Amino acid sequence: MSLRRLAALLALALLALAALPAAGGAATPRADFNDIEDEVMCDTCNVPLFIAESPRADQLRREIRSLIARGQTKDEVKATLKTRYGAAILALPEDEGFSLAAYLVPILVALGLLALLVALLPRWRRRAREPALADGSAGAAISVEDEARLDAELARFDGR
Repeated sequence: MSLRRLAALLALALLALAALPAAGGAATPRADFNDIEDEVMCDTCNVPLFIAESPRADQLRREIRSLIARGQTKDEVKATLKTRYGAAILALPEDEGFSLAAYLVPILVALGLLALLVALLPRWRRRAREPALADGSAGAAISVEDEARLDAELARFDGR
């Protein structure tokens, strides 16, 4: 087995392990303030809470810490904040419904541009390899026999 195949299999195995859910029956992990802080907006500063510096930002931080102290998970804290202050309090749009477009549209545009590049690149490369004619336009080269026949035909028409 080649080294590349072994590395690919190892990478796939690591991805599979990472995708496995945590052990069944494990306690729900406690919410982490820093993890929540970067996903919440300050509603007066209109910047993520982790960079906001205002009395309102400090009030929101205290509120989040209080919710965490009550044992709420990250999703529960975000849901509570969304209920109290509206969806604009969350820094990331929801991943369902119409907000899903915020995730899908950039990906689809990038894939479309990549497909266009894949379709056009061979044409551009072909045009770059074609020799230029005397007038500067691109065209196919002709064989020596065809060139001699063309000269003979032109001479015949010039002779009239």
